[in-house]
Amino acid sequence: MHLIGVVTALRAEASCIVLARIPFDESVRINAHTLLWLSGMGASAASNAAKGLCRHGITALVSFGVAGALDPNLKPGDLVLPDAIYADQQWPVNLAWRDRLQQKLAMDVTVVNGVLANSAEPLTNEKTKQDLAQVTGACAVDMESGAIAAVAATACIPFIAVRAIIDPVQFSPPQALLSAVYPDGRVNPVRIMSLLLNRSVHLSTLIQMGAGMRAARKTLSRVIQLAGSEMASQIPDRLA
Repeated sequence: MHLIGVVTALRAEASCIVLARIPFDESVRINAHTLLWLSGMGASAASNAAKGLCRHGITALVSFGVAGALDPNLKPGDLVLPDAIYADQQWPVNLAWRDRLQQKLAMDVTVVNGVLANSAEPLTNEKTKQDLAQVTGACAVDMESGAIAAVAATACIPFIAVRAIIDPVQFSPPQALLSAVYPDGRVNPVRIMSLLLNRSVHLSTLIQMGAGMRAARKTLSRVIQLAGSEMASQIPDRLA
């Protein structure tokens, strides 16, 4: 049987897989066929996590979490199961595994395919999203999947990305907010209050971001509910 390594950047993403609080930046066994690594945000952290999971003997890798929309038709809660990852070059997704997973999902989960792009930093305005979409032809963006896909390709093991949209093209987290966010996605409440008082961030922005995260987490939790326990059995014995 396959042993799947799942990389999540944020605690909010990891909690869709397991409710218990897990340690940061180390491997945690979730069940007989799944290891989870909470890496923190960014390509370097994700790459280290994927390599760490490979050292623990995993035979497949999953990038699991949220993504920003580059396609104006995508909305918070939509699920992206990409065909490929664009991060300076195009990295493959195991399409046979991806397709089997997609078939397990209920009709109430909106699934889109296409290219998932990498960004070295959070995209904080509509213009940068539109520019990246034009260059890459991607429908969504995250900061970790490219690095995880590269590790999987080097190790010659299957890889898929499972990413729920958190923010639409028209809305992005403001640059000022990044100073209040820890690497695992938790926020510094004192810093948040300071940003609100200084009007660097508006309450309505935080409310919209919270709604987007709830929609994305609902979808990710649904994926685990419908297919999580059977994900290992869906991996083809041979790479597609």
